[in-house]
Amino acid sequence: MSSKYKSLKEECYEANMQLNALNLVVYTFGNVSAVDRANGVFAIKPSGVPYEILKPEDIVILDYDNNIVEGTMRPSSDTKTHSFLYKNWDDIGGIAHTHATYSVSWAQAQRDIPIFGTTHADHLTADIPCAPPMSDDLIEGNYEHNTGIQILNCFKDKNISHQEVEMVLIGNHGPFTWGKDAAKAVYNSKVLEVVAEMAYLTLQINPSAPRLKDSLIKKHYERKHGKNAYYGQ
Repeated sequence: MSSKYKSLKEECYEANMQLNALNLVVYTFGNVSAVDRANGVFAIKPSGVPYEILKPEDIVILDYDNNIVEGTMRPSSDTKTHSFLYKNWDDIGGIAHTHATYSVSWAQAQRDIPIFGTTHADHLTADIPCAPPMSDDLIEGNYEHNTGIQILNCFKDKNISHQEVEMVLIGNHGPFTWGKDAAKAVYNSKVLEVVAEMAYLTLQINPSAPRLKDSLIKKHYERKHGKNAYYGQ
């Protein structure tokens, strides 16, 4: 593959293949993108291409206005959501979207995922937010672009930072995650799915299970994040 975007395409391809390897997608229902801020473009999986035949050269390169810069296939149907987030959050490097079972179940229930345990607190200190279902006028408009608006409005309304909470559920739809690069976005997708499953099982065992107390949230988050972190090498 000869392309000035070769490394970007390969990053995007590997992240998409990891999404599949982690059992976060069903058939072709999912996508990952990776951004190149220096060149003002991002790479994304082509729409509807099965993972078993996907190749790095199939990855589509677009600018932030959704114009195809390089590629012969149609990009993911969620492309406009990705571009909207890249334009509005200039510090993120990758975005992932899945239809993973437990994450989607919480989205369909239109519920935030409560912080019940330390696995959740290892990654973030807040409930995982669920944006309300999209209004009819937005659905009838530029739907995928408006999904990006839906995400930003959710974070504004709940007074949440996208830098601290790198994941969201879209009511009746499913999850989006992001991070410093495409690999981190996929990592966050897996974390979200695991936490969603644990929270579901917790409520089956004890429907009145309490949220994790603040002292444990603080301890578990800070031992992995921040200047005094001591987890890992």
